[in-house]
Amino acid sequence: MQTFQELKLHKDLYASLARIQFVKPTQIQVKAIPLILNHRDILGSAHTGTGKTAAFCIPLLELVLNKKCQRAIILAPTRELAKQIETVVQSLILKKSAIKCLSLVGGEPINKQLNRLRAKPQIIIGTPGRVTDHLNKKSLNLSEANFLVLDEMDRMLDMGFSIQIDKILKFIPREKQTLMFSATISKSIEKLSSKYLKNPEFIRIDQDKTTIPKIEQKVISLSNDGKLPYLIKHLEIHNGLILVFVKTKRGAKRLAKDLYKKGFEVDAIHGDLRQNKRTNVIKKFRSNKIQILVATDVAARGLDIPNIEHVINYDLPQQPEDYIHRIGRTGRAGAKGQAWSYVTNSDKRQWREIEKILNPEKKSLFDNERNKKLYIKKNKFNRAKKFKSREKNSKFRDDKFKNKDDNGFKNKKSKFRKNSKFSKRKKATINRYNKRNKFKKNKR
Repeated sequence: MQTFQELKLHKDLYASLARIQFVKPTQIQVKAIPLILNHRDILGSAHTGTGKTAAFCIPLLELVLNKKCQRAIILAPTRELAKQIETVVQSLILKKSAIKCLSLVGGEPINKQLNRLRAKPQIIIGTPGRVTDHLNKKSLNLSEANFLVLDEMDRMLDMGFSIQIDKILKFIPREKQTLMFSATISKSIEKLSSKYLKNPEFIRIDQDKTTIPKIEQKVISLSNDGKLPYLIKHLEIHNGLILVFVKTKRGAKRLAKDLYKKGFEVDAIHGDLRQNKRTNVIKKFRSNKIQILVATDVAARGLDIPNIEHVINYDLPQQPEDYIHRIGRTGRAGAKGQAWSYVTNSDKRQWREIEKILNPEKKSLFDNERNKKLYIKKNKFNRAKKFKSREKNSKFRDDKFKNKDDNGFKNKKSKFRKNSKFSKRKKATINRYNKRNKFKKNKR
Protein backbone atom coordinates (compact mmCIF):
# COMPACT_ATOMS: atom_id res chain seq x y z
CA MET A 1 0.00 0.00 0.00
CA GLN A 2 1.62 3.21 -1.22
CA THR A 3 -1.33 5.61 -0.83
CA PHE A 4 -4.65 5.74 1.04
CA GLN A 5 -6.44 5.55 -2.32
CA GLU A 6 -5.61 1.85 -2.53
CA LEU A 7 -7.77 1.10 0.52
CA LYS A 8 -11.09 1.94 -1.16
CA LEU A 9 -12.34 3.96 1.80
CA HIS A 10 -15.62 5.85 2.25
CA LYS A 11 -15.80 9.07 0.19
CA ASP A 12 -16.24 11.19 3.35
CA LEU A 13 -13.06 9.74 4.81
CA TYR A 14 -11.16 10.42 1.57
CA ALA A 15 -12.36 14.02 1.71
CA SER A 16 -11.12 14.36 5.31
CA LEU A 17 -7.72 12.84 4.49
CA ALA A 18 -7.32 15.24 1.56
CA ARG A 19 -8.32 18.21 3.76
CA ILE A 20 -5.67 17.44 6.39
CA GLN A 21 -3.14 16.49 3.66
CA PHE A 22 -2.73 12.83 4.59
CA VAL A 23 -1.35 11.37 1.36
CA LYS A 24 1.30 8.76 2.09
CA PRO A 25 0.70 6.31 4.96
CA THR A 26 3.42 5.56 7.53
CA GLN A 27 4.84 2.08 8.14
CA ILE A 28 2.46 1.23 10.95
CA GLN A 29 -0.51 2.55 8.95
CA VAL A 30 0.46 0.36 6.00
CA LYS A 31 0.60 -2.73 8.22
CA ALA A 32 -2.27 -2.03 10.63
CA ILE A 33 -5.11 -0.48 8.58
CA PRO A 34 -5.81 -3.46 6.22
CA LEU A 35 -5.77 -5.89 9.19
CA ILE A 36 -8.15 -3.72 11.23
CA LEU A 37 -10.53 -3.42 8.27
CA ASN A 38 -10.51 -7.23 8.12
CA HIS A 39 -11.66 -7.31 11.77
CA ARG A 40 -8.42 -8.79 13.14
CA ASP A 41 -7.21 -8.24 16.72
CA ILE A 42 -3.82 -6.51 16.84
CA LEU A 43 -0.89 -6.30 19.24
CA GLY A 44 1.17 -3.37 18.00
CA SER A 45 4.58 -2.14 19.15
CA ALA A 46 5.32 1.38 17.99
CA HIS A 47 6.88 4.46 19.50
CA THR A 48 5.80 8.08 19.48
CA GLY A 49 5.86 9.81 16.10
CA THR A 50 5.10 6.73 13.98
CA GLY A 51 1.51 7.69 13.11
CA LYS A 52 0.05 5.12 15.49
CA THR A 53 -3.05 7.16 16.45
CA ALA A 54 -4.16 7.60 12.84
CA ALA A 55 -3.40 3.91 12.24
CA PHE A 56 -6.40 2.92 14.37
CA CYS A 57 -8.55 6.07 13.95
CA ILE A 58 -8.79 5.84 10.13
CA PRO A 59 -10.07 2.22 9.97
CA LEU A 60 -12.32 2.83 13.00
CA LEU A 61 -14.10 5.69 11.21
CA GLU A 62 -14.36 3.55 8.07
CA LEU A 63 -16.13 0.84 10.10
CA VAL A 64 -18.44 3.41 11.74
CA LEU A 65 -19.33 5.02 8.38
CA ASN A 66 -20.19 1.58 6.97
CA LYS A 67 -22.20 0.77 10.12
CA LYS A 68 -19.98 -2.17 10.98
CA CYS A 69 -19.10 -0.64 14.34
CA GLN A 70 -21.95 0.32 16.72
CA ARG A 71 -19.83 1.87 19.44
CA ALA A 72 -16.08 2.12 20.06
CA ILE A 73 -14.21 2.71 23.31
CA ILE A 74 -10.60 3.96 23.29
CA LEU A 75 -8.68 3.91 26.59
CA ALA A 76 -5.57 6.04 27.13
CA PRO A 77 -3.36 6.50 30.23
CA THR A 78 -3.50 10.30 30.47
CA ARG A 79 -5.90 13.16 29.83
CA GLU A 80 -3.51 14.74 27.33
CA LEU A 81 -3.28 11.61 25.22
CA ALA A 82 -7.07 11.10 25.34
CA LYS A 83 -7.58 14.70 24.20
CA GLN A 84 -4.99 14.26 21.45
CA ILE A 85 -6.77 11.15 20.13
CA GLU A 86 -10.05 13.09 20.19
CA THR A 87 -8.40 15.85 18.12
CA VAL A 88 -7.25 13.30 15.51
CA VAL A 89 -10.73 11.72 15.33
CA GLN A 90 -12.44 15.12 15.02
CA SER A 91 -10.06 16.14 12.22
CA LEU A 92 -11.14 13.03 10.27
CA ILE A 93 -14.88 13.70 10.69
CA LEU A 94 -16.60 15.98 8.19
CA LYS A 95 -18.90 18.69 9.60
CA LYS A 96 -21.89 17.24 7.76
CA SER A 97 -21.23 13.78 9.26
CA ALA A 98 -23.52 12.42 11.98
CA ILE A 99 -20.63 10.72 13.78
CA LYS A 100 -20.17 11.95 17.34
CA CYS A 101 -17.04 11.63 19.41
CA LEU A 102 -16.63 12.34 23.14
CA SER A 103 -13.67 12.33 25.52
CA LEU A 104 -14.18 11.35 29.18
CA VAL A 105 -11.25 12.57 31.28
CA GLY A 106 -10.74 13.75 34.83
CA GLY A 107 -10.41 17.43 35.66
CA GLU A 108 -13.46 18.37 33.56
CA PRO A 109 -17.01 19.01 34.86
CA ILE A 110 -18.77 15.66 35.04
CA ASN A 111 -22.22 17.26 34.45
CA LYS A 112 -21.06 18.53 31.07
CA GLN A 113 -19.97 15.01 30.16
CA LEU A 114 -23.31 13.61 31.35
CA ASN A 115 -25.20 15.97 29.00
CA ARG A 116 -23.03 14.99 26.03
CA LEU A 117 -23.42 11.27 26.79
CA ARG A 118 -27.18 11.61 26.33
CA ALA A 119 -26.49 12.21 22.61
CA LYS A 120 -25.11 8.61 22.45
CA PRO A 121 -21.73 9.25 20.77
CA GLN A 122 -20.41 6.35 18.68
CA ILE A 123 -16.78 6.90 19.75
CA ILE A 124 -15.82 7.23 23.42
CA ILE A 125 -12.22 8.17 24.32
CA GLY A 126 -11.27 8.26 27.97
CA THR A 127 -8.94 7.54 30.83
CA PRO A 128 -9.68 4.37 32.84
CA GLY A 129 -10.50 6.36 35.99
CA ARG A 130 -13.15 8.63 34.50
CA VAL A 131 -14.69 5.86 32.33
CA THR A 132 -15.03 3.72 35.48
CA ASP A 133 -16.74 6.65 37.26
CA HIS A 134 -19.38 6.88 34.51
CA LEU A 135 -19.92 3.11 34.50
CA ASN A 136 -20.50 3.20 38.27
CA LYS A 137 -22.98 6.06 37.81
CA LYS A 138 -24.66 4.07 35.00
CA SER A 139 -24.33 7.12 32.78
CA LEU A 140 -22.26 5.17 30.23
CA ASN A 141 -23.58 2.11 28.41
CA LEU A 142 -21.02 -0.12 26.68
CA SER A 143 -23.33 -3.06 25.96
CA GLU A 144 -23.19 -2.28 22.22
CA ALA A 145 -19.45 -1.63 22.09
CA ASN A 146 -17.80 -3.97 19.60
CA PHE A 147 -14.50 -2.12 19.10
CA LEU A 148 -11.89 -1.60 21.84
CA VAL A 149 -8.52 0.19 21.70
CA LEU A 150 -6.00 -0.02 24.56
CA ASP A 151 -3.45 2.66 23.73
CA GLU A 152 -0.02 2.84 25.41
CA MET A 153 -0.77 -0.25 27.46
CA ASP A 154 2.71 -0.25 29.01
CA ARG A 155 2.05 3.17 30.52
CA MET A 156 -1.38 2.16 31.79
CA LEU A 157 0.20 -0.78 33.63
CA ASP A 158 2.90 1.48 35.10
CA MET A 159 0.18 3.83 36.37
CA GLY A 160 -1.72 0.98 38.04
CA PHE A 161 -4.80 0.90 35.77
CA SER A 162 -4.96 -2.88 35.28
CA ILE A 163 -7.76 -3.37 37.87
CA GLN A 164 -9.86 -0.59 36.31
CA ILE A 165 -9.34 -1.98 32.80
CA ASP A 166 -10.51 -5.42 33.97
CA LYS A 167 -13.61 -3.79 35.45
CA ILE A 168 -14.36 -1.84 32.23
CA LEU A 169 -14.05 -5.01 30.14
CA LYS A 170 -16.83 -6.64 32.17
CA PHE A 171 -19.24 -4.05 30.71
CA ILE A 172 -18.17 -4.77 27.12
CA PRO A 173 -19.44 -7.78 25.10
CA ARG A 174 -17.01 -10.66 24.58
CA GLU A 175 -17.54 -10.56 20.83
CA LYS A 176 -15.53 -7.51 19.86
CA GLN A 177 -12.45 -6.41 17.97
CA THR A 178 -9.58 -5.41 20.26
CA LEU A 179 -6.43 -3.44 19.44
CA MET A 180 -3.58 -3.13 21.93
CA PHE A 181 -0.63 -0.78 21.39
CA SER A 182 2.50 -0.50 23.49
CA ALA A 183 5.91 1.13 23.08
CA THR A 184 7.56 -2.03 24.39
CA ILE A 185 6.33 -5.62 24.56
CA SER A 186 7.21 -6.90 28.02
CA LYS A 187 6.23 -10.25 29.56
CA SER A 188 3.32 -8.58 31.36
CA ILE A 189 2.07 -7.14 28.04
CA GLU A 190 2.32 -10.58 26.40
CA LYS A 191 0.36 -12.08 29.30
CA LEU A 192 -2.38 -9.46 28.94
CA SER A 193 -2.52 -9.88 25.17
CA SER A 194 -3.39 -13.57 25.61
CA LYS A 195 -6.10 -12.47 28.07
CA TYR A 196 -7.65 -9.62 26.05
CA LEU A 197 -6.91 -10.51 22.39
CA LYS A 198 -8.19 -13.27 20.15
CA ASN A 199 -5.60 -14.73 17.72
CA PRO A 200 -3.90 -11.35 17.34
CA GLU A 201 -1.66 -10.19 14.55
CA PHE A 202 1.64 -8.85 15.85
CA ILE A 203 2.92 -5.58 14.34
CA ARG A 204 6.29 -4.15 15.24
CA ILE A 205 7.82 -0.96 13.93
CA ASP A 206 11.54 -0.77 14.71
CA GLN A 207 12.51 2.45 16.42
CA ASP A 208 15.71 2.70 14.39
CA LYS A 209 13.56 3.22 11.29
CA THR A 210 11.23 5.84 12.79
CA THR A 211 12.03 8.76 15.04
CA ILE A 212 15.66 8.16 16.02
CA PRO A 213 17.44 8.98 12.69
CA LYS A 214 15.66 12.34 12.45
CA ILE A 215 16.82 13.43 15.90
CA GLU A 216 20.32 14.65 16.70
CA GLN A 217 21.13 13.38 20.20
CA LYS A 218 23.66 15.03 22.49
CA VAL A 219 24.74 14.05 25.99
CA ILE A 220 26.34 16.55 28.35
CA SER A 221 28.23 15.54 31.49
CA LEU A 222 27.53 17.97 34.32
CA SER A 223 27.49 18.20 38.08
CA ASN A 224 24.13 18.77 39.79
CA ASP A 225 25.10 22.38 40.49
CA GLY A 226 26.13 22.89 36.88
CA LYS A 227 22.77 21.85 35.30
CA LEU A 228 20.85 25.11 35.75
CA PRO A 229 23.66 27.46 34.55
CA TYR A 230 24.22 25.24 31.50
CA LEU A 231 20.47 25.18 30.74
CA ILE A 232 20.26 28.99 30.93
CA LYS A 233 23.18 29.33 28.46
CA HIS A 234 21.54 26.73 26.20
CA LEU A 235 18.21 28.60 26.18
CA GLU A 236 19.89 31.93 25.47
CA ILE A 237 21.43 30.71 22.20
CA HIS A 238 18.59 28.49 20.88
CA ASN A 239 15.33 29.69 19.38
CA GLY A 240 12.11 27.82 18.68
CA LEU A 241 9.93 25.75 20.98
CA ILE A 242 11.85 23.90 23.70
CA LEU A 243 10.45 21.11 25.89
CA VAL A 244 12.33 20.47 29.15
CA PHE A 245 11.72 17.21 31.04
CA VAL A 246 12.13 16.83 34.81
CA LYS A 247 11.42 13.95 37.22
CA THR A 248 8.97 15.46 39.70
CA LYS A 249 6.07 17.91 39.98
CA ARG A 250 8.02 19.91 42.54
CA GLY A 251 11.04 19.99 40.24
CA ALA A 252 8.88 21.28 37.35
CA LYS A 253 7.48 24.12 39.47
CA ARG A 254 10.90 25.10 40.82
CA LEU A 255 12.68 25.04 37.44
CA ALA A 256 9.92 27.04 35.71
CA LYS A 257 10.11 29.63 38.50
CA ASP A 258 13.93 29.87 38.22
CA LEU A 259 13.76 30.35 34.44
CA TYR A 260 10.96 32.92 34.73
CA LYS A 261 13.14 34.98 37.11
CA LYS A 262 15.84 34.95 34.41
CA GLY A 263 13.40 36.54 31.94
CA PHE A 264 12.38 33.49 29.88
CA GLU A 265 8.86 32.94 28.52
CA VAL A 266 8.18 29.69 30.36
CA ASP A 267 5.43 27.65 31.98
CA ALA A 268 5.08 24.16 33.44
CA ILE A 269 2.67 21.22 33.24
CA HIS A 270 2.49 18.57 35.92
CA GLY A 271 0.04 16.34 37.76
CA ASP A 272 -1.12 19.05 40.19
CA LEU A 273 -2.54 21.28 37.45
CA ARG A 274 -6.27 21.32 36.76
CA GLN A 275 -7.33 20.22 33.29
CA ASN A 276 -8.38 23.70 32.14
CA LYS A 277 -5.02 25.12 33.28
CA ARG A 278 -3.14 22.32 31.46
CA THR A 279 -5.13 22.98 28.30
CA ASN A 280 -4.37 26.72 28.46
CA VAL A 281 -0.64 26.14 29.01
CA ILE A 282 -0.41 23.71 26.08
CA LYS A 283 -2.43 26.13 23.92
CA LYS A 284 0.03 28.96 24.72
CA PHE A 285 2.99 26.71 23.95
CA ARG A 286 1.46 25.52 20.69
CA SER A 287 0.78 29.12 19.57
CA ASN A 288 4.34 30.29 20.47
CA LYS A 289 3.13 32.57 23.29
CA ILE A 290 5.61 30.77 25.52
CA GLN A 291 8.91 29.40 24.21
CA ILE A 292 9.79 26.92 26.95
CA LEU A 293 7.61 24.24 28.53
CA VAL A 294 8.82 22.36 31.61
CA ALA A 295 7.03 19.04 32.01
CA THR A 296 6.96 15.75 33.87
CA ASP A 297 6.65 12.46 31.95
CA VAL A 298 3.02 11.84 32.88
CA ALA A 299 1.92 15.39 32.06
CA ALA A 300 3.64 15.40 28.66
CA ARG A 301 2.20 12.05 27.60
CA GLY A 302 0.13 12.53 24.47
CA LEU A 303 1.55 15.94 23.56
CA ASP A 304 1.55 16.35 19.80
CA ILE A 305 3.09 19.70 18.92
CA PRO A 306 4.77 19.52 15.50
CA ASN A 307 7.17 22.47 15.86
CA ILE A 308 9.18 21.45 18.93
CA GLU A 309 12.83 21.93 17.91
CA HIS A 310 14.58 20.89 21.11
CA VAL A 311 13.89 18.37 23.83
CA ILE A 312 16.07 18.69 26.93
CA ASN A 313 16.27 15.89 29.47
CA TYR A 314 17.13 18.06 32.47
CA ASP A 315 16.55 14.92 34.55
CA LEU A 316 16.86 11.47 33.01
CA PRO A 317 13.64 9.43 32.91
CA GLN A 318 12.90 6.87 35.64
CA GLN A 319 12.29 4.15 33.02
CA PRO A 320 14.79 3.78 30.13
CA GLU A 321 11.91 3.20 27.68
CA ASP A 322 10.54 6.69 28.46
CA TYR A 323 13.60 8.21 26.78
CA ILE A 324 12.17 7.24 23.38
CA HIS A 325 8.83 8.82 24.25
CA ARG A 326 10.54 12.02 25.36
CA ILE A 327 12.78 12.60 22.37
CA GLY A 328 9.92 11.60 20.07
CA ARG A 329 8.31 14.96 20.89
CA THR A 330 10.75 16.55 18.44
CA GLY A 331 11.55 15.54 14.87
CA ARG A 332 7.87 14.88 14.09
CA ALA A 333 6.35 14.52 10.63
CA GLY A 334 9.76 14.25 8.97
CA ALA A 335 11.17 17.40 10.56
CA LYS A 336 14.62 17.52 12.19
CA GLY A 337 15.04 17.93 15.91
CA GLN A 338 17.59 17.89 18.70
CA ALA A 339 17.53 16.02 22.00
CA TRP A 340 19.93 17.02 24.80
CA SER A 341 20.44 14.96 27.93
CA TYR A 342 22.14 16.25 31.08
CA VAL A 343 23.93 13.38 32.80
CA THR A 344 25.43 13.69 36.27
CA ASN A 345 27.86 11.27 37.83
CA SER A 346 25.01 9.50 39.65
CA ASP A 347 23.11 9.16 36.33
CA LYS A 348 25.81 7.18 34.52
CA ARG A 349 24.34 3.75 35.24
CA GLN A 350 20.88 4.97 34.22
CA TRP A 351 22.27 6.37 30.97
CA ARG A 352 23.93 3.03 30.11
CA GLU A 353 20.51 1.35 30.38
CA ILE A 354 19.12 3.92 27.93
CA GLU A 355 22.01 3.31 25.52
CA LYS A 356 21.28 -0.43 25.57
CA ILE A 357 17.77 0.29 24.31
CA LEU A 358 18.97 2.69 21.62
CA ASN A 359 21.64 0.41 20.23
CA PRO A 360 23.51 -2.20 22.28
CA GLU A 361 26.51 -2.14 19.93
CA LYS A 362 26.81 1.62 19.56
CA LYS A 363 29.49 3.59 21.40
CA SER A 364 28.58 6.10 24.09
CA LEU A 365 26.84 9.28 22.97
CA PHE A 366 28.78 11.40 25.49
CA ASP A 367 29.59 14.79 24.01
CA ASN A 368 33.02 16.20 23.23
CA GLU A 369 36.04 16.44 25.53
CA ARG A 370 35.32 20.08 26.35
CA ASN A 371 32.08 19.11 28.11
CA LYS A 372 33.83 16.25 29.90
CA LYS A 373 36.49 18.69 31.17
CA LEU A 374 33.70 20.99 32.34
CA TYR A 375 32.29 18.11 34.33
CA ILE A 376 35.69 17.19 35.83
CA LYS A 377 36.53 20.81 36.63
CA LYS A 378 33.21 21.31 38.35
CA ASN A 379 33.63 18.18 40.41
CA LYS A 380 37.18 19.19 41.44
CA PHE A 381 35.82 22.51 42.60
CA ASN A 382 33.10 20.79 44.61
CA ARG A 383 35.60 18.38 46.15
CA ALA A 384 37.93 21.26 47.13
CA LYS A 385 34.99 23.05 48.70
CA LYS A 386 34.05 19.95 50.68
CA PHE A 387 37.69 19.50 51.80
CA LYS A 388 37.86 23.07 53.12
CA SER A 389 34.66 22.61 55.06
CA ARG A 390 36.10 19.45 56.57
CA GLU A 391 39.25 21.35 57.61
CA LYS A 392 37.12 24.01 59.31
CA ASN A 393 35.34 21.38 61.29
CA SER A 394 38.47 19.35 62.08
CA LYS A 395 38.56 20.49 65.73
CA PHE A 396 35.01 19.35 66.16
CA ARG A 397 35.86 16.06 64.52
CA ASP A 398 38.91 15.56 66.82
CA ASP A 399 36.75 16.12 69.88
CA LYS A 400 34.12 13.86 68.45
CA PHE A 401 36.58 11.01 67.99
CA LYS A 402 38.51 11.39 71.31
CA ASN A 403 36.72 8.48 72.86
CA LYS A 404 36.97 6.31 69.75
CA ASP A 405 39.49 3.65 68.73
CA ASP A 406 41.42 3.44 65.44
CA ASN A 407 38.39 2.03 63.59
CA GLY A 408 36.14 4.86 64.66
CA PHE A 409 34.17 2.81 67.19
CA LYS A 410 33.40 4.21 70.63
CA ASN A 411 35.59 3.06 73.43
CA LYS A 412 33.05 0.81 75.09
CA LYS A 413 35.55 -0.54 77.59
CA SER A 414 35.80 2.57 79.73
CA LYS A 415 32.07 3.20 79.49
CA PHE A 416 31.38 -0.40 80.43
CA ARG A 417 33.51 -0.20 83.58
CA LYS A 418 31.95 3.02 84.77
CA ASN A 419 28.30 2.57 83.98
CA SER A 420 27.35 -1.00 83.28
CA LYS A 421 25.03 -2.96 85.56
CA PHE A 422 27.45 -5.85 85.30
CA SER A 423 30.29 -3.86 86.91
CA LYS A 424 28.00 -2.82 89.83
CA ARG A 425 27.06 -6.46 90.46
CA LYS A 426 30.69 -7.46 90.33
CA LYS A 427 31.61 -4.82 92.92
CA ALA A 428 28.78 -5.98 95.21
CA THR A 429 29.95 -9.61 94.95
CA ILE A 430 33.53 -8.63 95.79
CA ASN A 431 32.36 -6.61 98.81
CA ARG A 432 30.31 -9.55 100.09
CA TYR A 433 33.29 -11.85 99.66
CA ASN A 434 35.56 -9.47 101.59
CA LYS A 435 33.04 -9.13 104.41
CA ARG A 436 32.80 -12.92 104.76
CA ASN A 437 36.55 -13.24 104.89
CA LYS A 438 36.79 -10.56 107.60
CA PHE A 439 34.06 -12.32 109.59
CA LYS A 440 35.91 -15.66 109.37
CA LYS A 441 39.19 -14.10 110.45
CA ASN A 442 37.56 -12.43 113.49
CA LYS A 443 35.88 -15.71 114.43
CA ARG A 444 39.21 -17.47 114.50
